[in-house]
Amino acid sequence: MISTSVNRNIILFSFITQTLSQVQKLLGQWQIKARAIPDQNLRQQALDSLAGKDFHCQGGAVFAAHPRNTNLLHFIVAYQTMCDYLDNLCDRAGSTDGQAFYQLHRALVDALDFTSGPVDYYKYYPYKNDGGYLNSLVQVCRCSLGQAFTYEEVQPKLIRLAEWYSSLQVAKHIHPEQREQVLCNWVNDQRADYPDFYWQEFAAATGSTLATFALLREAFNNYNQPQHFQIIYDAYFPWICSLHILLDYLIDQEEDRQGGDLNFVFYYDSSQLMIDRFTYLLSSCYQKVAGLPESPFHQVVVDGLLAMYLSDRKVQLQGYDHLRRHLLNHASPTAWRTYHLCCWVRRFL
Repeated sequence: MISTSVNRNIILFSFITQTLSQVQKLLGQWQIKARAIPDQNLRQQALDSLAGKDFHCQGGAVFAAHPRNTNLLHFIVAYQTMCDYLDNLCDRAGSTDGQAFYQLHRALVDALDFTSGPVDYYKYYPYKNDGGYLNSLVQVCRCSLGQAFTYEEVQPKLIRLAEWYSSLQVAKHIHPEQREQVLCNWVNDQRADYPDFYWQEFAAATGSTLATFALLREAFNNYNQPQHFQIIYDAYFPWICSLHILLDYLIDQEEDRQGGDLNFVFYYDSSQLMIDRFTYLLSSCYQKVAGLPESPFHQVVVDGLLAMYLSDRKVQLQGYDHLRRHLLNHASPTAWRTYHLCCWVRRFL
């Protein structure tokens, strides 16, 4: 019990005092590149994604905080920045062209595959001249992965996760009259091995990058046993990944209603069912991480998800104070402490 507490404190101290400042520095460098994008529309979407979704990089960076790993941090920031940029291109540029979205998201798979050649990611997209911005993100990811000791052991899993992520993004951004049926059909084809999950919960899991970052942390730390990677994968996907994205959708409900955007939380039949499912997923996440090597680290990840999303001001604005208390009360003994710490850190970000 003492060593668990010490490990947790070391992780959080390293993350807050060192990693977060490094993330801001890397995001600043990508912002400079984004400002140089020739096409005005692409430039605006790149800058908006960096400004409005920087907390995605900040949260993901915990995987490079303990042990500290600069190469992994470079990958996390570049890959997550790419995900957020592509999401903006699909969401906010007035296009519903699935072929264009699929072509754009080939960048995510190429970032994980050293053998793929040059691709025109904007081939079917209405705006094209990004001055090499997307290719730069891909190349930084590849360069970083070249430093991972056992990357070949995790690459097939990472590519599958990237393909799932890409398929989700394509389906959820096509024309509103088509997207729900297309998405449901796609999910039901994929989730046969996960009978405990509602379709929207599995779909949510495919939209998370946490399993990718968790597996790479192990590859950078020189683990080389397939069963080790498998238990990490099984804890994160779909369990922790699903909780991650559902929390994200939870706090975005009001703006998604106003924008007519798809939100997986809308598909629960009642507020009580939503609370019950969130509670079930949360409990399952803690059970999964309890059996992992370095379980204190992975508990910090789950605690951190609750802290990051439930400390967002949108929780109170949407009247979810009761749900925040409920989830934190059903979380680990350290969850409330992490939540209060996150509230404090938010003052400085």
